[in-house]
Amino acid sequence: MNNIYDYTKEELEDYFLKIGESKFRADQVFNWLYIKRVKKFDDMTNLKKDLIKYLNENFNLNDLKILNKQSDIDVKKYLFELHDGNKIEAVLMNHDYGNSLCVSTQVGCNMGCYFCESGRLKKLRNLSTFELVLQVLKVEEDIKQRISHVVLMGIGEPFDNYDNVMRFINIINDPKGINIGIRHITISTCGIVPKIKKFMNEKTGVNLAISLHAPNDDVRNKIMPINKVYKIEDIIKAVKEYIKVTNRRVTFEYILLKDVNDTENCARELINLLKGINCYVNLIPYNETSHNEYKKSPKVTIDRFYDILKEGNINVTIRREFGSKVSAACGQLRSEQITRKEN
Repeated sequence: MNNIYDYTKEELEDYFLKIGESKFRADQVFNWLYIKRVKKFDDMTNLKKDLIKYLNENFNLNDLKILNKQSDIDVKKYLFELHDGNKIEAVLMNHDYGNSLCVSTQVGCNMGCYFCESGRLKKLRNLSTFELVLQVLKVEEDIKQRISHVVLMGIGEPFDNYDNVMRFINIINDPKGINIGIRHITISTCGIVPKIKKFMNEKTGVNLAISLHAPNDDVRNKIMPINKVYKIEDIIKAVKEYIKVTNRRVTFEYILLKDVNDTENCARELINLLKGINCYVNLIPYNETSHNEYKKSPKVTIDRFYDILKEGNINVTIRREFGSKVSAACGQLRSEQITRKEN
């Protein structure tokens, strides 16, 4: 049985036409789902009784269960249980510009970045579109506020679940859906070059972020196995093509790891790599976990790295740190829950 949240409005219109209904029924259903937020087809009172019966027989409204929630200043971390018992996370961050939600796209991740808690637990499956959509709906229900920004940077590689992610973006951006502005949606990839090229031709207006984390292949090979498939040169070439086609600036995410990629030479190499590209660099202080050896760079090192990039005319920011009292690393809350079960 299909979940109704899997469908974009256009897909629902086509579905209703195929069963002999008017396409405007899709508008009605979307209004009940995303504006009035009902959770039963029987509550969709302006639909015909036989259509409600049909929906009950052919669709479900399976929900996500909030298994755990941790809070700190301006941040809430959610552990969700899916219908099959698997676990995923979402992180809510309160900024001065609104509520931003970081969503997961897969159960586990096959990219295997050595510093990442998500990659420690291998991919079990892709999330369905409805499981992406419900992360937003459940958090809005919990906080009783609107989510204004969505970033696809949680557990999983979004471009490894491409079709469901594109459908999710359609639904949350739809004015009759969750209605999040297209420029308020960011998708992050570790650098799957063919999907970057495919994505640029979608011309969605969604922000693109590249998880780079190194200025050269020697360093990146040691921390990100994907680099053995798509070298930095391939990624930079694809990014330049993306910018030419979309006329959109690209973000490069750079987690600073003590004595790994945080040296002054690394900063200068990064300047040379990104010179002339319409981009900015987001420096990310590392969230340490108990499952790997990587350490957070000292503040003085982070500040020096930042200063060198600024002096090299690179647009750069240091990401504000969230969640010192919660399991802040991506995938950490899920990993801790699984570890407790194993023990």
